[in-house]
Amino acid sequence: MTDHPVGPVLRMCDEVESVIAAIRDDNPDIDIDVVDRGAYVRVHGPGKVRVTEASLQRHLGPSFELRSLQTMLSSFAGRIHTSSDEISWEWATKRTGAPA
Repeated sequence: MTDHPVGPVLRMCDEVESVIAAIRDDNPDIDIDVVDRGAYVRVHGPGKVRVTEASLQRHLGPSFELRSLQTMLSSFAGRIHTSSDEISWEWATKRTGAPA
């Protein structure tokens, strides 16, 4: 187990292995741990984990949209950041951007 593991918790579905492969592609320098709990799969790595729409499309087909991944998420660890082409989960020790 890593210090400060972050990443998605995915509902079990036909696409889960492809999503895991895409996450591994986008995080080549870190060890991605996968814990199969039957109804869901916890995917996590140390500090920061990301997945891009491009990697998901390589594994799931060109019509796959990043927003479709959000329907597979049952939970996640860390602070989630989304953009039009990437989702990332990051460990944060304090809130940023809070009003003064």
